[in-house]
Amino acid sequence: MKAANPVEADRAALPRDLHWQRYKYPESLYSYGAWIVVLSFLAFSVEYLSIPLERIPAMFERMAAVIASRYYPPDIEYVMDRDYLDYVVQTIQMAYLGALFGLLLSVPLGWFGSFNMTPSRRFVYPVARLFTMGFRAVHEMIWAILFVSILGFGMLPGVLALTFFCAGFAGKLFAEEIEAINMGPVEAMRAAGANLFQTMVFGVFPQVRVAFTGIGIYTWDVAFRAATVVGFVGAGGMGWYLKRAVLQIETERVAAIILSIVILVLISEVLSAFARDRVMRMK
Repeated sequence: MKAANPVEADRAALPRDLHWQRYKYPESLYSYGAWIVVLSFLAFSVEYLSIPLERIPAMFERMAAVIASRYYPPDIEYVMDRDYLDYVVQTIQMAYLGALFGLLLSVPLGWFGSFNMTPSRRFVYPVARLFTMGFRAVHEMIWAILFVSILGFGMLPGVLALTFFCAGFAGKLFAEEIEAINMGPVEAMRAAGANLFQTMVFGVFPQVRVAFTGIGIYTWDVAFRAATVVGFVGAGGMGWYLKRAVLQIETERVAAIILSIVILVLISEVLSAFARDRVMRMK
């Protein structure tokens, strides 16, 4: 019987993370080079933009002093007024409608924008991707400004702005989930003579229903955050109160409105986290 090599025996006795490994070249050179480029660009940006880094430590002290002198105590009675609470309800309704319509629009966008399930990779796929990218490329505040300039002030511009924003946001996620499915059931249904709609309903949807539910919940969460501020440009909701208080330099009311927005977003986050947890248990 051949005797074991003592060097190999000692190497095998070492912990896994202490084993000798060959120095990887040029992969390691690329890695270090990338870090050098990133740090160099960061230093150049700070220098080019003339960012006074030495003022950052004192910024928090100044911020605390301004908040204590101008924004404290918040005018809680102002946000407990019946009219303001009506605008809170309008904000929730606007977020709900925007998320709902956006999700409905994102389903065909995700379907047609998925490379493996699109009806036509040459024509339908690029068009669906173009619409999804266009909806995502424009910020919801820009959509709100555009629709307010066309339709005037009110809830309708806010709902449309959130609809476009949610459609682009969820459509991309839906398409990525569809592209990651197991194509075995799909190919089996196609071989059995199922049409495109039947394949989507019975071959694709069962694989992505949990992911779609989670994306829908997250889309509502994002839409609610956006709905609290689109009123700043006249698209309805709590943002209109915030804009009026800011323009009138009513800082204590501004603090109360911001505090109410934070509380509502926290409540929405808790409910969304609970719903996402229930959805994850469905897997």
